[in-house]
Amino acid sequence: MSALTIDTLAVAQALRKRGFTEDQATGVVEAMVSIDAGALATKADVRDLEVKMEKIETRLEGRIDSSAANLKVDILRWLVVTQIALGGFLFAAMKLTR
Repeated sequence: MSALTIDTLAVAQALRKRGFTEDQATGVVEAMVSIDAGALATKADVRDLEVKMEKIETRLEGRIDSSAANLKVDILRWLVVTQIALGGFLFAAMKLTR
């Protein structure tokens, strides 16, 4: 566990200037010192995450585009099939009415 390196005296003084009591300022500083610096995200961590998210976004956009294209093909296929079936029914109805 690596602790944060901070000037505890300066932080406590700044807190007291802003109206914190001695106990409150000490408590805040102790809490800050006990934070595990390894658990905090760095700018590099955020950049790495941003790059990963952009890659995921690109892959998802590709999947969405592919799915949309497949849906269009399916819709057109069903449209053609229903039109052919409707034409067949109309042709049969005309033959029966003659």
